[in-house]
Amino acid sequence: MNFNGAVFSGYLEIFWQFSLLQWLVFSVIINIFLYFFSISLYIFIDRTCRKNVLQEKDHPVTRSDLYLSFLTIICNTLVMLIGVFLWKTGWIELTIHPSVTEIVSEVIALLLLMDVLMYFFHYAAHLPFVYKRIHGKHHQHVSTNFLSLFVLHPLETIGFGLMMLVLLMCYDFSAVSISVYLLVNLVWGTIGHLNREFFPASFDRIFVGTTRFHNQHHVDETKNFGFYTSIWDRLFGTYR
Repeated sequence: MNFNGAVFSGYLEIFWQFSLLQWLVFSVIINIFLYFFSISLYIFIDRTCRKNVLQEKDHPVTRSDLYLSFLTIICNTLVMLIGVFLWKTGWIELTIHPSVTEIVSEVIALLLLMDVLMYFFHYAAHLPFVYKRIHGKHHQHVSTNFLSLFVLHPLETIGFGLMMLVLLMCYDFSAVSISVYLLVNLVWGTIGHLNREFFPASFDRIFVGTTRFHNQHHVDETKNFGFYTSIWDRLFGTYR
């Protein structure tokens, strides 16, 4: 069964004709929208899922957290503009009419490939020199809040984005698959930084990176470096 990408390809044609200024405005708008979508999702789940508490209180929202979260929006915008440049210059090519099977396969491939890259990237962020200067601020959130996902050093945000762009340069993913993956990534990151377990306990046994899994990382920084799965932590002996 083929995915009807006529509408999507029409949008791509419009985006192809965007000027740099139009891309800048679009990138800022979409990243601000995703920022507030994540915050709204966090608050909705937090207020409706009152069981399985992992931390009694959220980390207080500070002014520096707000500044860093806004800086993350700017960095994500920059990464998006770099991706557009690579697309417009032929370094990244997008397939237009994938089948449903291809979309599902590509999303799963992106999740697994990014998971292993993010494991090693995250592990490296905990090396003493890097942790002190870059990643330590994120771990001030032992309990988390609705901004924790965005409280990152700019180099972390850009590093994640560049890993994604390298993958897109190596294989011609469809625009639909990339969009679905990025949405899953945002939702997963939001759920992962809740202070109450979102997933059933059985998910731990099938190697899913649950909310409790990532919460344990904030409690014990030497364990659980994975993001979507616990596969690499189990394999390399960093699983708790």
